[in-house]
Parts: sequence; structure tokens; C-alpha cells
Amino acid sequence: MSLTAPWVEHWRAEPGRPVLLDAADGHLLDGLEVDRATVALAVRLAALGVRPGDRVLLSCGPSTRTVVAYAALLRLGAVVVPANTAYTEVELGHIAGDVRPVLALLDDPSRIGGLPLGSHPADLATTIPGPGSAGWAVLDAAAGGDAAMIAFTSGTTGRPKGAVLSHGNLRAGADALVEAWGWTPDDRLVHALPMFHMHGLGAAINGTLAAGASMVVLARFEPAAVVDAVAEHGATLFFGVPTMYARLRDAGHLGGLRGLRLLVSGSAPLDPALFRAIASQAGQPPIERYGMSETVMLTSNPLRGERRAGSVGLPLPGVQVRLGDSGAVEVRGPNVFAGYWERPDANVEAFTVDGWFRTGDVGELDADGYLRLVGRASDLIITGGYNVYPREVEDAILDHPDVLDAAVVGVPDETWGETVVAYVVLRVGVADLGAELAAHVEARLAGYKRPRRWTALEALPRNAMGKVSRDELRAM
Repeated sequence: MSLTAPWVEHWRAEPGRPVLLDAADGHLLDGLEVDRATVALAVRLAALGVRPGDRVLLSCGPSTRTVVAYAALLRLGAVVVPANTAYTEVELGHIAGDVRPVLALLDDPSRIGGLPLGSHPADLATTIPGPGSAGWAVLDAAAGGDAAMIAFTSGTTGRPKGAVLSHGNLRAGADALVEAWGWTPDDRLVHALPMFHMHGLGAAINGTLAAGASMVVLARFEPAAVVDAVAEHGATLFFGVPTMYARLRDAGHLGGLRGLRLLVSGSAPLDPALFRAIASQAGQPPIERYGMSETVMLTSNPLRGERRAGSVGLPLPGVQVRLGDSGAVEVRGPNVFAGYWERPDANVEAFTVDGWFRTGDVGELDADGYLRLVGRASDLIITGGYNVYPREVEDAILDHPDVLDAAVVGVPDETWGETVVAYVVLRVGVADLGAELAAHVEARLAGYKRPRRWTALEALPRNAMGKVSRDELRAM
């Protein structure tokens, strides 16, 4: 069954139930209107020549129209290729050259050339023809094994490659979240995430529509706008990346999240001090979870039970997790993709001989089965023959009360192979701590793990989902 078939069942069973709400103008689309809008757009796309299995590039800012475009493409059986809205023409050109899309739906058509269309989805609206009339398209007919999305990896360890996710993969991922987080039709999510990433698409949009719930869509994240949306629209859920929660804290708005049923944090590690601040000021500890482009979501702290700071929790329903050599995190389940787009070499490396996906992360499992991510295998620092995982060093640095943010990388060293270098963001008004930080980590880390060089920055370089760009730090 297609990912979209259950969505349509919800819309038609309760056509008057709200589904999408635009936070900017308050415009609300109910089930009937979303059904009609997605059919209309799917028919228009079919008239432009889009067929089931065709790739379509989607790179638009968050809006209800972008959600409609995403759903319409999936209903038609096209393969959605989401792309970061900050990508340049060169970066978009790499993706387009790789997957050869027949169409591009873009906020700004000038961002890419050589395709039949570069347009905002809203510009494709049309009336709905009936069955048998010109331009009618067969919808919601994709099988579970048919491709639904090609999600490009972030490219932090080389040029991005496309993970091919089927309708079955995306549906399994959404259904697992609905079960684990007790998602119901009465829930309403404040959606302030980008709509080109698994967090904003695979979790937020797919989960909302699978549950028959509704979402309030913000065009961009602003702390005041989030708490206003929570208060004005009766929201029950908020999903964010750690940077969002930090900005809410710094703006004094965490208290505006009180009363929500659930807070979720993901896409990057959450500082334990920020975890505690959220728990105290928002009235509940956030749920930290773990997912990636190739797998939708994998683990989550429990809805009912202990939510542990620094842990990404327990395997979601249907997901299996194990640790391979040196703590390598390996997973399998119906949510896990089958391989990368036209990359047989990468597929051989990505899976074990017995079919488990190698995530590239390194982790630890405690006695209760909670998973803690130590870091990326590619971020491993080898100094003097010893392994150093940046996350452990960063956690030690962040224990200092005057450190707001920290990142650790390895840089080439003629004597040691690599040496540990730390970048820190200090509290306003605090001078370079120098020897004080060195003494702080000396009491917490073995000698080979301690940074040999310290640099204070105003902010760490991060990508759109809040992950530290270690390549930029290494280049400094």
C-alpha cells in the first residue's frame, strides 16, 4: 500500500477535520480541501508529463503549499527529491545531474536551469477534472516497494549521495512514531522545521498525516512565533533541533511551551544542561530521538518512562539495533532503505553481509537498552594510536559553567598523526579561559583526549539542521 492511502482515508472519513493551518494568515485547510488540492496539483503535474517513478526536485520553504505539493507528488507516484533551500545552483546541479528529474518545484526558478519547470507549487493549482476526462491521473496506487523519496545525505564526509526510500519505508517510519509517541487525530503540531530533511518530512509531516492529526506551519523559526502559535492554535506537539531550543531558552520563551503534550528534539546532540533547562522551564523533559536520511527514525526516549539526557533512547517499534566492532551502530527494520541511488559501491560498504545497515555512528548501550551516541566513525580522532571520540571531549568541556557551546576536531600532526583541537563559545562577558579550561578537562579526561589547542568563537558553524560543520572547523 502507498504511504498516502491512509492519509486520504483520514481526509475522507472526516472531511471537516482541520489538517493544515498557515500561521502567517490563519488560513485553514480541512480534510476535504487538502484532498481536493492534492488531487488538483497531481492532475496538473500529470498533464505536464510527470509519471509514476519519475523524479521531481522539491526545494521550497516551509508553507502549507509545500506540504500540498509534497503530498500531491507522492499521490501521483512520483519520487520526491527534497533539496536544501540554501543550496546554490552548483549544489542543486549536482543533485539534478545525479537523479535526472523531469521537473523542479522551486521557490526561485533562477536557482536551477535546464529543467522543464522551476516554480512554486502554488502556481500549479488547477480545477479537478473527473475520472475519464483529459488529464485525469491514477492516484495512491504505488506499492509498498515503490520508490517514494530520494533523500540526499548531508555530505559531511564527501559529496552527497541519494538514499532511495520506498513508500513502505516511509510508512513504517511514520507508523512507528505514531505508536511510540501516542499520536492521535486530536494532536496539533507546531511545524517550524525545514521541509527538505527527514525531521521535517519523515517525522513531522508523515507522522502528522499518518495519525490523522493537524499541523500549524511556520514559514521560519522564531521563538516568539512558536510560542504564539502554541497559544493561539491549541497545539499539543513541538519538534525542534537543539539550536531552536537554545534560542527559545535565550529569549526567555521556554515557559511558553508549558501545556504541550510532547516536546521532541533531534538532528543533533542536545546538551544535557539545555535538556535540564527545558525540563525545568517547559515543564517536561524533551524526548530525544535518533534517525537519519536512510532510515527515517530509529530510536526514541519513551513517552512513558525515563527520558535520559544524553541518550537517544530505545529502538522504535519494528526496529532492531546492535553494536558491531568498536561500538559501530548497525540497524535493520522495515523503515531502513534498500540502497543508494545508482551507487552499488556505496551499497556494498553500507550493509553487513547479514543485511544490517551500518549507520556510521558509534554508540554505547546501557544495561536497560538505552542507546547513547558517542560520535560519527568518520569523526574519530586517532592520536598517538589512541582513539578519541569528540562527543566525550565535548561533554567534558560543556561541564564548565562559562562554556555555551563546544566542538572538537582532529587536525593533522607530524608527531601524533592527529591532535585534538577544541572550539568553544563562551558566555557573554567571559574572557578567554585558557589555562582554566585546560585544568577543567584535565580532571575529567585522560591525557591523550585533552585538547592541545583552544579557540574561542562567537558561534560554531552549523548546517540547517543544527549539526556542527566539522569540515569548516578543520579548515580554520
